[in-house]
Amino acid sequence: MNFSRRVLLLSSLGSFLLATAFTSAYAQTVDMAELMAPGPLPDQVLGNEKAPITVVEYASMTCSHCARFYNEVFPSFKKKYIDTGKVRYILREFPLDPLAASAFALARCQSADKYYPTLELFFAQQKDWAFVDDPSKAMFAMAQKIGFTQQSFDACLTDTKLSQAIDDIRQKAKEKFSVKGVPAFFINGEKMQGEKTLDNFDKMLEPLLKGS
Repeated sequence: MNFSRRVLLLSSLGSFLLATAFTSAYAQTVDMAELMAPGPLPDQVLGNEKAPITVVEYASMTCSHCARFYNEVFPSFKKKYIDTGKVRYILREFPLDPLAASAFALARCQSADKYYPTLELFFAQQKDWAFVDDPSKAMFAMAQKIGFTQQSFDACLTDTKLSQAIDDIRQKAKEKFSVKGVPAFFINGEKMQGEKTLDNFDKMLEPLLKGS
């Protein structure tokens, strides 16, 4: 099955205009109960479930700002806040295009413990599959590294139930939480929009930790 067929099956994810990936931060707080309500796919959680701070990030696998955050900032953020039990972190799917949706689908088709390692691989090598002449071939080569065969690769990317669930996550973020661009972070319900540094997180998280 060629890539164009898979893209057509994921066309519902590509019917909207690409959102701006880097926007200015502005204050907005959403209801935590609504933010954490169960969605069409289970959240993949890193860190202590009882951590005083919950950080929810919406990202796209083809967003260069998202990749830079995950590659350059997230390791330090994880070491300082997630591994120490201070933050519970959740990444949710907000694909900007069918290719990003396909990468998320491949992560979801893995066992839960391989979700973040799959994202890590695709973010680390984003330029090798997202911005090439033949993304189908490049994406399959990436998938082979984590155990996919041609059959399982095709089956994952033509799972319409999964693709709809990923789109539903994006739609809810857009409609309920006003996510217009990625990365977008919600820290105990307060939105931080756009690419952030560790210092940006320090300024947000440290006062919350002092009061916990």
